[in-house]
Amino acid sequence: MSVHHKDKELLSGYLRKRHSVTKLIVHLVFTTKYRRKLFDGSMIQQLREAFESACEKLECDLLEMDGESDHVRLLIAYPPKLAISVMVNNLKSVSSRRIRILNTHIPRQSKSAALWSRSYFACSAGGATIETLKEYVQSQTTPD
Repeated sequence: MSVHHKDKELLSGYLRKRHSVTKLIVHLVFTTKYRRKLFDGSMIQQLREAFESACEKLECDLLEMDGESDHVRLLIAYPPKLAISVMVNNLKSVSSRRIRILNTHIPRQSKSAALWSRSYFACSAGGATIETLKEYVQSQTTPD
């Protein structure tokens, strides 16, 4: 197996651009306004479709998504040029609009008609633990 072929295998799943190779994955959790239990199975599917559509426009990949009656969890691979706060605002606005259009029976939770709480949880997610990465960095040979 050639060195070039090995490198290609190692980099599968990474976003390769002209001057960078990245694998940025974020775990997001959005909760409904006032933590109201609003979602059923069909609405979770509608949210999934809305998130997929928004991710496509943002050049992201929705790796996983599921939810319960009062929150959703997402795993998203995103490009380095995209700020997480911008991604979150876009995902929330697109999904809220879609849910409101398709489910007119949902009562407005506030004067602003917000579906989502303003807060969110975001955490970096990756294959290696911090300890593993620390050990790898420490194992590098410092030149004399």
